[in-house]
Amino acid sequence: MSTRQKLSVVMITKNSEELLSECLESVEWADEIIILDANSNDATMTIAAKYGVKIYQSNIWSGYGKQRQMAQNYASHPMIFMIDSDERITPQLRRSIDFVLTQPPAKIVYSVSRCNLFLGRWMRHGGWYPDRVIRLYPRCFQYNNNLVHESVECFHAKIKPLYGDLLHLTNQDFCTFQWKQCTYAKAWAMQHYQQGKHYGLLNIFYRTVWAFIRTLFIRASFLDGKQGWLLAVVISQYTFNKYTALWALNYTSRHKNT
Repeated sequence: MSTRQKLSVVMITKNSEELLSECLESVEWADEIIILDANSNDATMTIAAKYGVKIYQSNIWSGYGKQRQMAQNYASHPMIFMIDSDERITPQLRRSIDFVLTQPPAKIVYSVSRCNLFLGRWMRHGGWYPDRVIRLYPRCFQYNNNLVHESVECFHAKIKPLYGDLLHLTNQDFCTFQWKQCTYAKAWAMQHYQQGKHYGLLNIFYRTVWAFIRTLFIRASFLDGKQGWLLAVVISQYTFNKYTALWALNYTSRHKNT
């Protein structure tokens, strides 16, 4: 019988006191839990210490991708599961992970289905379910450098889906959720500005309208009732924000010296 592979659960945090306890309880069975905190000024670190996790601090923020890379560097085990404080591993997903850990080491990465909570409803449509993301992988892989919307660089590795959901508490407070969306839009715009990307006003309008139509009708968010309609509006709003922010950066740059 092969030896069970050990698992490091890795997390980045920032003022996560309201969400952290339930998240840690869902992963306390892991061989180690690593937290890289970005100077929280609430009780995040006090809560983390109660669960015996390994805590590290970061005074520099270079974007979500690089922050996850730094956090992973503190892990000591061959398998990594990356999780956020607003996520929880379900019992079925844990069983799937346990099974993987009993298998011989291989260059295979594993995707999980995220079930997203939006305005009190677990969404099943609109592109928000199964919302598969790679979270379990050998430590020879890592996240890319994206400022936002980062992902694991798996190259040509085989991707296998895991059974069981990763619960994602997308927004317990709508205004906080909107603030986070604006933060993501700003980071996305800055990254694309640095890459020399630019879009005109007609393109912004087209992408905004298309995001609404695609979410509501093609991805059928209307089947999720009122929340589905509101989700379509939110996604189109986010699309508008990020492309307009990019347009504004380019416009300001062109007219700075005129």
